[in-house]
Amino acid sequence: MLDLGTGAGELFAELCAGYHGRAIASEPWAVNAPIAKRRLSRLEVEVVRAHSLRLPFQSGAFDLVLDRHEELDPDEVHRVLRRGGSLLTQQIGQNEWEELRPFFPRMQDFGLLLDRYVSGLRQRGMTVRVAKTHDIRSAYRGLGELVYLLCISPWTIPDSDPLGKDLAALLHAEDRLAARRGLILTESRFIIEARKTT
Repeated sequence: MLDLGTGAGELFAELCAGYHGRAIASEPWAVNAPIAKRRLSRLEVEVVRAHSLRLPFQSGAFDLVLDRHEELDPDEVHRVLRRGGSLLTQQIGQNEWEELRPFFPRMQDFGLLLDRYVSGLRQRGMTVRVAKTHDIRSAYRGLGELVYLLCISPWTIPDSDPLGKDLAALLHAEDRLAARRGLILTESRFIIEARKTT
């Protein structure tokens, strides 16, 4: 199996505990790749520094491709899967932190990503078994927690500068969105399960 964009490898390490097949993780970010390598090497999981849109693997190399929030290319996923192999991915949905958009118009817009991925997988001849989205409301304890999350996911608000140009917008958002339980924001996710049938 292959885990695309494993990050620091925490979740994949849990999934690999007790697994006896060949497992490989890819991670494009220079900060995360060495951390993932240290964490996963004790489980005999190879970590390859590679971007998910150009995978350095042979065609038909994997029975399973996992992807949690990493950009994917339906053509590449189809290529590296064996016939009968499956993709399971969780991605950010279009309503992610929609409450912040009035304060940060430059926020990443995930738009119709679900439709684009499903369409791309079907065009490659894959059977999409599950394609569903789910939004939940989450409470963040305060502005510090939100700023931390923005720092570890810099793509959410491109060129984020919480102590500089974005400070006023962050304080305004806190003032408008704060509730008794904290800052209440929508977390939006979608999941796709697809199988390579041809």
